Amino acid sequence: MSFNISAWSIKKPVPTIVLFLILTVVGWFSFISLGIDINPNIDIPTVLIKVTQPGAGPAELESQVTKKIEDAVAGLGNIDFMVSTVSDGNSTTTINFVLGTNSDRATNDVRNAIAQIRQDLPQDINDPVVERLDFAGGPVITYAVKSDRRSVEELSNLVDQTISRALLGVRGVAQIQRIGGVDREIRINLNPNRLQSLGITATQVNDQIRTLNINLPGGRAEVGGSEQSIRTLGSATSVDILKTYEILLPQGGSVPLSSLGTIEDKFGDVRQAATLNNQPVVAFQVLRSTGSVLVTVEQGVKAAVKELEKTLPADVKLDLIFTRADIVRQSYQSTIDELIQASLLAVIVILVFLRDWRATLITAVALPLSIIPTFAVQQALGYTLNNMTLLALALAVGNLVDDAVVEIENMERHIAMGKSAWEAAFESSDEVGLAVIASSATIIAVFMPVAFMGGIPGQFFQPFGVTVAVSTIFSTLVARMVTPMMGAYLLKEERRGAGGVIKIFNFKFTLPGGGNGSRKLGDDKHQGFQPYRSLLQWALRHRLTTMAIALAFFIASLMLVPLIPKGFVDDGDFGISNVSIELPPGSTLSDVNKVVTQATDIIRKDPVVERVLATEEIDSATLSINLKPREERNISQKQFEDRVRPDFEQIPGARISFQSQSPGDSRKGLSIVLRSENPQALTQAADALEKQMRSLRGLVEVSSTASLVKPEILVIPNPQRAADLGVTVQAIARTASLATIGDNESNLAKFNLSDRQIPIRVQIDPKARADINTITNLQVPSQNGRLIPLIAVADIRFGSGPATINRYDRARQVAVEANLQGISLGEAVETINKLPVMQNLPPGVVQQPSGSAKIMQEIFGRFGGALGLALMCIYAILVLLYNNFLHPLSIMAALPFCLGGALVTLMVAQKPLGLYALIGIILLLGIVTKNSILLVDYTIINMQQGKTQRQALIESGVSRLRPIMMTSLATIAGTLPLALGIGAGSEVRQPMGIAIMGGFTTSTLLTLVVVPVIFSYIDNFQNWIMDRLHYGFGKKPSR
Repeated sequence: MSFNISAWSIKKPVPTIVLFLILTVVGWFSFISLGIDINPNIDIPTVLIKVTQPGAGPAELESQVTKKIEDAVAGLGNIDFMVSTVSDGNSTTTINFVLGTNSDRATNDVRNAIAQIRQDLPQDINDPVVERLDFAGGPVITYAVKSDRRSVEELSNLVDQTISRALLGVRGVAQIQRIGGVDREIRINLNPNRLQSLGITATQVNDQIRTLNINLPGGRAEVGGSEQSIRTLGSATSVDILKTYEILLPQGGSVPLSSLGTIEDKFGDVRQAATLNNQPVVAFQVLRSTGSVLVTVEQGVKAAVKELEKTLPADVKLDLIFTRADIVRQSYQSTIDELIQASLLAVIVILVFLRDWRATLITAVALPLSIIPTFAVQQALGYTLNNMTLLALALAVGNLVDDAVVEIENMERHIAMGKSAWEAAFESSDEVGLAVIASSATIIAVFMPVAFMGGIPGQFFQPFGVTVAVSTIFSTLVARMVTPMMGAYLLKEERRGAGGVIKIFNFKFTLPGGGNGSRKLGDDKHQGFQPYRSLLQWALRHRLTTMAIALAFFIASLMLVPLIPKGFVDDGDFGISNVSIELPPGSTLSDVNKVVTQATDIIRKDPVVERVLATEEIDSATLSINLKPREERNISQKQFEDRVRPDFEQIPGARISFQSQSPGDSRKGLSIVLRSENPQALTQAADALEKQMRSLRGLVEVSSTASLVKPEILVIPNPQRAADLGVTVQAIARTASLATIGDNESNLAKFNLSDRQIPIRVQIDPKARADINTITNLQVPSQNGRLIPLIAVADIRFGSGPATINRYDRARQVAVEANLQGISLGEAVETINKLPVMQNLPPGVVQQPSGSAKIMQEIFGRFGGALGLALMCIYAILVLLYNNFLHPLSIMAALPFCLGGALVTLMVAQKPLGLYALIGIILLLGIVTKNSILLVDYTIINMQQGKTQRQALIESGVSRLRPIMMTSLATIAGTLPLALGIGAGSEVRQPMGIAIMGGFTTSTLLTLVVVPVIFSYIDNFQNWIMDRLHYGFGKKPSR
């Protein structure tokens, strides 16, 4: 005897009430303790290798350092890809390992690989730094440090020493980055003429200062009966003492350091700056660690800043400039609003149909009892409240009430037959039990393959799929336990809401009667939905015509695919825009500041702009624009960008463009990446591609990452002369480097203060360095102690070289990027791939998938496999539940029609077939089978009761019409807030809502007619097969 959980719940309601009360309480406490983030945490094991060599050019670093590092780590296992960026004095290699790789082990493996080749790297580089990438995303929060009494250096030191140390103790904080400000240095600017007259070089002066200005241990001694340590304190305690240092001359004698040049307590070379609304500012950004929750980190930082302000000097103020948590909170609130609106609309639809508050209440209870316990599972799995998890619940609202609607509607039908609420609850729950379980199982079958499809898409969608599956399980439990139990005790037998006529959208719905004791609801010809009955009868009489119409709709919808925009994820309107500014190589920070000032003035003229934070570097800058809240502006973020973009053309000599905020490694909406080991062929192909892309419609701000050549002074040693005079290449390079930028950071002498060390930098006076003759006359020490002018052992000329070199998987790469205007990502990529240059790339030059296009390609590929597996799972589950191989095919016949409807609505709305639209289509696969299950399941029951196939199909269609329309309209109403795209960032999610509404509407309408026709064909085929197996092929059955 099988266990009937519905009957058990009706007979023993207390355990059911206690169970769901506990689940709800636990779920509620989980909800209030869950962290809030914008997207699921994706932990990609990443290791960074940083090498610095002051004064080294990108080309030299690439050949001497970067390539050797890449070759050394290439043999390590589980590497997905590696990216290197080489610029003046810096080489950074980022290694991405495959998901699931142990980050600590990967870091140690990389560190060991670099240690093995350390002797092959130049000896004058700073030791390579190998570290795990432990921060996630961009800055969480940005503060400005202001004071009307303190200098820029004091504020900079305050950030570096006090504020950073305090905030690094906040849980989840990975790094504090100072923006703007200066670094204090003791600068010894040597007079080249004075050095030459005394026969000493800047290198020799620097080495002597390092040996003089040092504190060393001196052992220990017992004095006065106690042991005391001995310390040798040679470090200067003031600039005045430093000036008195005696510098030994090679020819004998000594001179005070002050006689060789000027000694100043100033700042280091300023190579970055920051402005807020064109006013200089010292600011800092907080980066969070991987795995941390963004809003939690932001709240912790704010609390720490509030406590820190109590200990800071009274004149120092920390002003909040920007917090990314505002974006997260806006998105969170928008999704919560959509969830609430969807729930209310679904309940209203049910109330309109049922016209009874008791039945509506029983159905509506399914929502909180399904949603709230899901939060407990989310917390147990380590999820956060983010776009994916909340969106899963918002989309599942219609699905969650479906099971309860089916149960309660069937109860009403039995009550209308004259049964008591108790009897109706028992018989109804048993009658629809298989249909409820089957429909829920198909939802789970759809999302399990999606949740575990692997790769970054798998990690991204796993919370979505698991949330839908878990909430569906809870809704099934509610439908099988709570709904029958409440119906048995709350529904009234004498109620009239189930009978009569309900007029909605000019269609009259009446509840069919039947059986002894059924209420008189009208003559038989008026029972049910007469227009639908007539349509269904016509379809069953004209099956081929019906199938032809359905097939034509499906094929026509597929033909619309080329007309649908293809994209990945649209940038949402969160009120934050980023602008990238690039100047020609060789531009100074002053040049950058002039362009930033002009661009900021243009931006601030727009009335919707609140503030502009500029981060300036040599050759480039980034502007972060905060717009006013949405309710205070009449245009969207994208409209603002389109309005301001033409004004940037007024600024000459700079490339200014808005940056995309979509996921991916591209700065703009589109990135075409070319790779090659041949730099000349790569540059030629990239230049040709950039030129041809500029002529395409819909592409704006087209630019190439291939840097312009940077002016250089080339020192080319003459081997013969250098050998004759005893001068090495290393001596030439070190002389030039130390005279112009000073020694390596690790080798600099330090000026000791109580709380920190100030570097002492020795170099030739900057004014003298502006004259090329100063460089040519630098004195280079020879191996025999003589000083040789640089011009005597090397040729000095002007030249040029790349400012930046980008590499991908051990080959050079160049990206040609553009923003999109009035064109989708898919259409743009398709058009570019047809360009002549892309059809005829030079030998050795290949295209590398990158940016949003790369992610879109990976997601489409993985979704294809997950979709196929989902269909197999649906079929397998239906076969097991119905113990039949053919009838599940008639249930799945509605699936193509949901795809057609989704494509049609996307085309009409001109919304992209991208990431979120794909999620909607996947969800459709699960929910549209519910209607088919209701029809087929009840048809099979009718046939088992002795009705003919046609009678069973017509009766099941008419009797199931009402629950199908209820569940369908509830689902569509629940999706309406999402499709309208009203809330913050809802533009991103809108294609999903539109796809679901369109797909579900068409599939519902066609399911009601086409599925019965398909069932008739399949059932006839099954009978024919059974007859042949029973009587033998070639023989006619005797019956």
